[in-house]
Amino acid sequence: MQITRNAPDTAPGPSDWFTGAVYIDTVATPAEPSRVAAANVHFTPGAHTAWHTHPLGQTIYVIEGAGLCQRRGGPIEAIRAGDRVFFEPGENHWHGAASNRFMTHIAIQEADDSGSPVTWGEHVTDEEYAASQPGES
Repeated sequence: MQITRNAPDTAPGPSDWFTGAVYIDTVATPAEPSRVAAANVHFTPGAHTAWHTHPLGQTIYVIEGAGLCQRRGGPIEAIRAGDRVFFEPGENHWHGAASNRFMTHIAIQEADDSGSPVTWGEHVTDEEYAASQPGES
């Protein structure tokens, strides 16, 4: 058993990975032989990830607010507190807050054999994100 009492400070999400103000609290870091990591990710209204993939997939569990997610080529989906989303291994996707709401989710992903849990791509364009506005209510 391991208890971590004083977790690291909340970290701002890097601008290479996110658009808008995002804050990350570590929930779990992998310790051999585990490769599973988890983070509590707080998105301000309109903030969202860049396009990215996970070699072994990713689960997000929305714990507060309202958000959006999309896989490349698919429709933009509204997500709310209590929703779970699983992104398949290698599925190019993004997720974040609705334009008018905060959203917090727990992100859970596993690193591959090289230790990489994610591959970041280009930022979601303003036009791609704006396409979410009519259906996000």
